[in-house]
Amino acid sequence: MSTILARIVATKRKRLEHARRSVPLEELRRRVADAPLAPSFLDELRSGSTIRVIAEIKRGSPSAGVIRSEVDATAQARVYEAAGAAAISVLTEEDHFGGSLEDLERAVRATAVPVLRKDFVFDPYQVYEARASGASSVLLIAEVLQDDVRLRDLIHLCRELGMEPLVEVYEQHNAERVLDAGARIVGVNNRDLRTFEVDLSNTARIAAIVPETTLLVAESGIWSRADVQTVASAGAHAVLVGEALMRSPDPAQLIGEFSSVPRNVPV
Repeated sequence: MSTILARIVATKRKRLEHARRSVPLEELRRRVADAPLAPSFLDELRSGSTIRVIAEIKRGSPSAGVIRSEVDATAQARVYEAAGAAAISVLTEEDHFGGSLEDLERAVRATAVPVLRKDFVFDPYQVYEARASGASSVLLIAEVLQDDVRLRDLIHLCRELGMEPLVEVYEQHNAERVLDAGARIVGVNNRDLRTFEVDLSNTARIAAIVPETTLLVAESGIWSRADVQTVASAGAHAVLVGEALMRSPDPAQLIGEFSSVPRNVPV
């Protein structure tokens, strides 16, 4: 695990201890039992013959600094949905990305599309938090979840609660691990968290390992239609775009451009 990942996870563990004291797991389970069914993240990404866009609400990050700390999650989610985003990703990590579960809940209430909880998830409690907040999916990062049993267990728990996780990898050897664990949606992080350098060719490297029947999502470094065409040619079925949309004066136009790119690989 890189230094930055280790630091974020350590901070998250402290947050998790506080959350457990504030809302016991049994209370979360009751909320999940009462929660309405979430729209299918998997079905939405499978549909259509063009690249599907997962549009992200992202206030900031360690690599980019503050992007838009004042963003209204409700309004931003509505813009994304109206523009044709297949799903919405919401950063919920508080200390390094400025996010919150409240942002996720606002996006869920404001739209009818699936919403992904993007965070550093390593404990079942966090999966219950996501479903109780209305999420359709949870990001699971292979570089964080080095224990194969824990990775597999969290994938299965997501499904038990009615969510299909997006399982992210950067290193090639982790792609094999997540496939063995049963991942149906694999996200390729094109950013090396050790150096923060972005290389879109990482999508092609991982795509060479992933079966065509597995949904492949390219993450990080997507700024233009040309970038989307590059990862589509490599085998991506969808793109997750955050910073470009958050900085754009017209995110709806970008979503339209990105989602018009044909898929090169059917799913």
